[in-house]
Amino acid sequence: QVQLVESGGGSVQAGGSLRLSCAASGHLSSVNCMGWFRQAPGKGREGIAGIVLGVGRTYYADSVKGRFTISLDNAKNTMYLQMNSLRPEDTAQYYCAARRSGGYCDWGFYTDWAEGTQVTVSS
Repeated sequence: QVQLVESGGGSVQAGGSLRLSCAASGHLSSVNCMGWFRQAPGKGREGIAGIVLGVGRTYYADSVKGRFTISLDNAKNTMYLQMNSLRPEDTAQYYCAARRSGGYCDWGFYTDWAEGTQVTVSS
């Protein structure tokens, strides 16, 4: 099992920036992908950024491409999401997740989830 703890959410005005952190512990050797997801009120959960461990391949949803950057600090077992040029439509609960199920990394089959952190962007 993998434990994930997020930090860094908050409120910001449109055009501003925030950085989310996700500290991982536990059986990390079994993790092949990590990612960030979000869920806005009344909407389904959306995968927005992912990274393949060991390879470093990153992938993004079109809605955040060019504005958000996912990264990994292996020494600290921590994943980050740098969010720039934030928009009101980015307002959501943000979750980090890890996948131990193997296979090609995309938005599915994540096995471990953090509790979530709120990001609110005002216009």
